[in-house]
Amino acid sequence: VSLEAIFLSAFILISQNYEMRISDRRNQLDLQINLLTEQENTKMLQLLEAIAHKVGCGLEDDPEIRALEQATRPETLARQIEEAYRQDSGEAKK
Repeated sequence: VSLEAIFLSAFILISQNYEMRISDRRNQLDLQINLLTEQENTKMLQLLEAIAHKVGCGLEDDPEIRALEQATRPETLARQIEEAYRQDSGEAKK
């Protein structure tokens, strides 16, 4: 009986490891797609602003549009998320 348990445990661990690698790949693909979408949306916003300026409806004074037009930097975003996670974890331990 214990030999069966050993084999079954090994099989389960191998399966979990495989599933985790697939999940990591999916997450990486999702990240790449989201970054590409962000770049496309930023470019569309810039084009829309150029069109609005051309027809006399300037959007230069809108700070929200200025912020959205900035290129997304994944490393900065990752750092901010990590800092927020650490703060949340620190508060949860108290």
